Amino acid sequence: MTAVLFDLDGTLLDTAPDLCRALNEVLAAHALPGKTLEQVRPHATHGTKSLLNLGFGEGAYEQEELREAFWAAYLRGISATTELFAGVAALINALDQAAIPWGIVTNKVTHLTEAALPHYPALARCQALVCGDTLKERKPHPAPLLKAAEQLAVAPKDCLYLGDAITDMQAARAAGMTALVASWGYVDDTHPSWPADAILSTPQALLDWCRIP
Repeated sequence: MTAVLFDLDGTLLDTAPDLCRALNEVLAAHALPGKTLEQVRPHATHGTKSLLNLGFGEGAYEQEELREAFWAAYLRGISATTELFAGVAALINALDQAAIPWGIVTNKVTHLTEAALPHYPALARCQALVCGDTLKERKPHPAPLLKAAEQLAVAPKDCLYLGDAITDMQAARAAGMTALVASWGYVDDTHPSWPADAILSTPQALLDWCRIP
């Protein structure tokens, strides 16, 4: 292993509280009842489409007005309550100190990702960034992971990908990368059966996997 790629929401950042806030703002504007954080959390890793469909019903994401309203609400407080998961900053620092290149591959759209990252100095140091609208394909297609490996100038077989959704594992497998589950994220009850090489319980466990002191 010579490089590490990460998912963002539910792996590096606990974004669910701010995503919940944004969704509830849009729901309130349409006189609809809000959702609890517990209801929102499983959908947070799957992005705007899953969140809007949760709040408004299947097909809501196809309505441009709803997408734009949600994104505007989210941007207004994109880092209000979002935090790095415990141990992530130490993990990133250890990778940097070991001179191991790393990057982020997320299905979050570019303008939201680029608005969020500067609030978290450790993440702003990423050396590759592929977002949900960077390419025509999104995870679980392997293309975004392969693009990130290209940006890092590393062969896919020498990369590992850490994420909290089955689509992350499917993308990593299809890209020929090591697939690791971040079980501290927004995983569902099926994660033990996902096509992964290992299930990690903490960010520190990644350092142990990579044998980084």
